[in-house]
Amino acid sequence: MNSKSYKIKGKISDALELPKDITLDIPKITMIGAESVTIENHKGIISYSDNQIRINTGSGILTISGQKLAIKSIIQEEIIITGQLNNIGY
Repeated sequence: MNSKSYKIKGKISDALELPKDITLDIPKITMIGAESVTIENHKGIISYSDNQIRINTGSGILTISGQKLAIKSIIQEEIIITGQLNNIGY
């Protein structure tokens, strides 16, 4: 998304008090300790192993690293990953 369009959508989102994760097509990432992470508004899984999971999002590739990683739940809007989480980054 180009920068000007992104800024306009951000201003509209603020003015109408809409959630930015929906209006700007960005993921919402929620961690519970170092044992569980929920990613909402994803675009799909790129790769999956027990020590690294790569997920496509509207703002880039999200990489989750750790041990004994497992996908607990996956639906169109949300992925829940469990295990020992060591690192989450773009």
